[in-house]
Amino acid sequence: MLSIAKSALRPSLARAFAAPASASLHTLPDLPYAYNALEPYISEAIMKLHHTKHHQTYVNGLNAAEQTYAKAPSVREKIALQSALKFNGGGHINHSLFWKNLSPANADGGKLTDEEFKKRFNAATAGIQGSGWGWLGYDSTTKALDIVTTANQDPLLSHTPIIGVDVWEHYLTAIWNVINFKEAEQRLVEATK
Repeated sequence: MLSIAKSALRPSLARAFAAPASASLHTLPDLPYAYNALEPYISEAIMKLHHTKHHQTYVNGLNAAEQTYAKAPSVREKIALQSALKFNGGGHINHSLFWKNLSPANADGGKLTDEEFKKRFNAATAGIQGSGWGWLGYDSTTKALDIVTTANQDPLLSHTPIIGVDVWEHYLTAIWNVINFKEAEQRLVEATK
């Protein structure tokens, strides 16, 4: 009797823990503005390259890593994919947030006048060796906003991201002219609920 019950449960358990048959693929999000909308602070050419080439590469890499992970026959092979998942997944998460983090100067961009904050943020992010991200993040434990950095495409996991700046190709002084502070405020309100 017990063996009959085990046999009857196996297919449903297998289905419960199996990867979905038609897992949805990640896609490149549309920008909420035109490629040239952030000029003269970020050029149209840089925006096109950054969005259609760099971000698309992270999306493609994440999809490939997830598909390979779903088919990996061993735990060892799945563990070997963790760095690809982190790098490409982080690149996709970070950039998806980043595009919303920007806005044309004639819309919601660039309304911060706190020069001391800009100096502290720029100093912290300028210290990143190679590529990485500077963040203004909300720490739900301390209920405080902190300036945090992450290397490469590592996503911000210790805080809720409020503002994220990709320091690889953007000038830290020019970016403040197109940061979408309305979006940042909405993220903060949501994080503090």
